[in-house]
Amino acid sequence: MSPDADHIEVIYPPDKIAARIEVLAGQIAATSTAPLLVVAILKGSFVFAADLIRALHRAGLAPEVDFMTLSSYRKSTRSSGAVDILRDLETDVSGRHVLLVDDILESGRTLAFAKDLVSARGAARVMTCVLLDKGARRAVQIAADFKAFDCPEVFVVGYGMDVGHRYRELPFVGHVVHR
Repeated sequence: MSPDADHIEVIYPPDKIAARIEVLAGQIAATSTAPLLVVAILKGSFVFAADLIRALHRAGLAPEVDFMTLSSYRKSTRSSGAVDILRDLETDVSGRHVLLVDDILESGRTLAFAKDLVSARGAARVMTCVLLDKGARRAVQIAADFKAFDCPEVFVVGYGMDVGHRYRELPFVGHVVHR
């Protein structure tokens, strides 16, 4: 653990995250009859997406996986309002059932942008799954089809999420407590 770990308050510990992901995988498997393409929105979702993909396998699915990197934050802790494609999909989504996986649904701009983009490219169905939903800050109309947890009104780190490229490695979701 980093030297600053004692300054991070745990919100969702690893065991609660793991249990919730198993439930989500079961819910997703129950709604998916077609082969599924999981698209992880990088960078923050990579840990969540990896655990979810393995849980989907345990739930009886064999999803294909691709990645896209979108950013409305860059180095800030607040959305800029504009979404940039930093890395696009390699997979043709035309006619596919796609599950977009993101770390946090906050302003909604990134997930709405991704959903509109994948839909415009001809996906047969686009579903969304987020680790955290911070609904109070929504700037666009979008709701996740699947969510693990509601997020308190604090800036969160860990489990793939960072601030200034730090704390992604933490096995829990927490927030930095400034002393």
